[in-house]
Amino acid sequence: MTTSRQACAGRPGGRSTLRRVAVRIWRALRDRRGTGASGAGARHHGRGRDQDHHGSHGDGGDHGRGGNQGHGGDDGGISRTSQAVALTRVRMERPHSPGGDPGAQARLCEGMRPTPGTRLRPMLTARTRFFDQSVLGAIARNVRQIVICGAGYDDRALRFRTPGVRFFELDQGPTQADKARRLHAMDTDLSGLTLGTADFRRDDVAAVLAGCGHDAGQPTLFLCEGVLIYLDQATVARFLSGLASCAAPGSTLAVSLAVHDEDLPTERVVTAANARRRAARTEPWQTILPERAQLGLLQSAGWHADQTVDAADLEKSAPRGRTLLVLAR
Repeated sequence: MTTSRQACAGRPGGRSTLRRVAVRIWRALRDRRGTGASGAGARHHGRGRDQDHHGSHGDGGDHGRGGNQGHGGDDGGISRTSQAVALTRVRMERPHSPGGDPGAQARLCEGMRPTPGTRLRPMLTARTRFFDQSVLGAIARNVRQIVICGAGYDDRALRFRTPGVRFFELDQGPTQADKARRLHAMDTDLSGLTLGTADFRRDDVAAVLAGCGHDAGQPTLFLCEGVLIYLDQATVARFLSGLASCAAPGSTLAVSLAVHDEDLPTERVVTAANARRRAARTEPWQTILPERAQLGLLQSAGWHADQTVDAADLEKSAPRGRTLLVLAR
């Protein structure tokens, strides 16, 4: 379910602001349900026979964190995929900043229904290492704005809390409202966090960020972890171009891309991948491409890949040739 309302929380007012935005989002969604309005949100391989390709791909996730992220589920539109990713991360050993909260992920997940995460773990381990280090590297370079697209239940704004650094999280209304409620219950410092609601299929991401207080004149780290796989190619191009339009010199895009072998037909790969996923009905994968095509899509949207790494190079148990992790400028 989607809403055209774009709401931001996290400016002066802290937890009370998050509580108010959660109420506004849920009221808007309730009103749309009452008029029959609905929609599917946009979130966040191996070798051999194409019917087995992507059987345990694992690049989808947060949006999703937005996210992946689309975001359908059986909990009022809250993304169950985002919750599965967060629950899997609770069991990981991860770094944190000196002022960060290493227990934030576990507290964000309190009360979530347990989900089996063993199949997701290898790929998520690789992705988590890559994106955690991307955040730490940006902070070390004195980047003071970090945007997490399809954030889901990502904890990095709390885990890597740093004076002077602002985190902006974008995801769809139901997931954001639930996260706002959970953050308020945690009774923690939220002064550096802004939540924004957006449907990447429809909304101008640059306009949403501007409305949340993002400064397009200052360098930014943009995180797109497990997001683009849930969007069609036209939406991916428009979304990435939107990020590029508000990326000042010195900005970086960290992104995970779902890839497949050059000799396999893309349409059959995507169909086979979704056929093996229980979440495919509400959160289908859409963009899985050969590596060259994925990098070309990035470049056409204004991003040049500076660094690429296969997820299997960061976690030996992750399948090779399925997820490409990229830093672009």
